[in-house]
Amino acid sequence: MARSSTIDRPAAKSEQRELVITRIFDAPREQVWKAWTEPEVSKRWWGPKDFTTPVSTIDLRIGGKYLYCMRGAGPDGVVKDYWGTGVYKEIVPLKRLVYTDSFADEKGNVVPATHYGMGKDFPLEMLVTVTFEELDGITTMTLRHAGIPEGEMADLTRAGWNESFDKLRQELAKGSVQRAA
Repeated sequence: MARSSTIDRPAAKSEQRELVITRIFDAPREQVWKAWTEPEVSKRWWGPKDFTTPVSTIDLRIGGKYLYCMRGAGPDGVVKDYWGTGVYKEIVPLKRLVYTDSFADEKGNVVPATHYGMGKDFPLEMLVTVTFEELDGITTMTLRHAGIPEGEMADLTRAGWNESFDKLRQELAKGSVQRAA
């Protein structure tokens, strides 16, 4: 059975707020990497617990784009689609992903957070760095999400990522993320 543990710590003070979450998965790094880089796998875990991801496209190359749709109830209880996009800046297979992160419309055009009823304090583009380290079949994954506004949005973003990672742990435990043949 796959297990994970959470180390959630605030980043050091800097000009830009950075959310840092470290999770430990009882799974080989190759499987955790695959969960991040293969659209059909990412659809099964991406998004907070009550959200689904009906769309995920990944062009995994430097300069390549990704686009996803998270579907879930908004603050008003109405089910809504939330789109996101970004561009891959650095890819070190099985070790590191660096990509931009922006709110988007269904065509992949970057839109302000206000498009989804969020505050104006979100930048149009944020930066995500994910690292993967393995020791004896156990993978330590660290996510750094730079640019998240402080306060409630940081708390909601942290909760959303952690709920996504709980879903990832469940996918890994099911054995549904297979190593490459």
